[in-house]
Amino acid sequence: MGANTPRKNGNGNGHKNGNGNGHKNGNGNGNGHKNGNGTYGHDGVDVQATEGDIFGQLRDKFTSEAFLRTFELDLPEVDLPAIADATREVLTAVGENPDREGLQRTPQRVAKAMAELLQGYRVNPSKLINDALFEVEYDDMVIVRDIPYQSLCEHHMLPFLGKAQIAYIPNGKVIGLSKIPRIVDMFAQRLQVQERMTRQIAEFIDEVLQPKGVAVVLDGVHMCSMIRGVKKHGSGMTTSSMLGVFRSDDRTRAEFMAHIHRASGQSFM
Repeated sequence: MGANTPRKNGNGNGHKNGNGNGHKNGNGNGNGHKNGNGTYGHDGVDVQATEGDIFGQLRDKFTSEAFLRTFELDLPEVDLPAIADATREVLTAVGENPDREGLQRTPQRVAKAMAELLQGYRVNPSKLINDALFEVEYDDMVIVRDIPYQSLCEHHMLPFLGKAQIAYIPNGKVIGLSKIPRIVDMFAQRLQVQERMTRQIAEFIDEVLQPKGVAVVLDGVHMCSMIRGVKKHGSGMTTSSMLGVFRSDDRTRAEFMAHIHRASGQSFM
């Protein structure tokens, strides 16, 4: 081996784990390191500044009118007194006495419940993500499965609930694990239809991560068809949204579906 030949574990130029120039995981200040304590990447790019630019661009996106309008995150605060007054009118309209003991505080309770159940409209996306994006050399599938959700059907304002299965293929960045369920909650905690909720989750993850692909599958049971109308207790609904390679590549989509079917009903707890 010549004196100037790149090697893997030595102290010369071009090594992978040493302390000189061109290293990947070292502690020096030379050019080319990726995870050391220096500042610059392999192209002489200021890594810290680049990450700051990414988060700055995301924060700008999250506060733009177009983004907030697209994902219905620009609604005004809940008018609790108006909901309480309306609830009192509903109680009177169905023949009840809103002043009897059991119903005296019901209008206020309903108002608070509505504010809680519909808080997804008022989530701050910057605080939700909280800069929890990380550069990782990983380009295989990431799956977060069996995420419980509860929502309100916008047609009858009755609950529907179920589980979400979500996958993405990173394109240089991954997102903190806890953020995926929080994204699901953000779109579940509003007046919804399952089809739109599925699409919104997928498109939001796609906007934030810009991955190679996103897949979302929701299973749900709907009270509006279980306790009223057709009253079919055994029925359920499945919706899916596939973006990027999950839509264009049959094998990628099949791999995702195989993973979630194989894991169905299993628990690690």
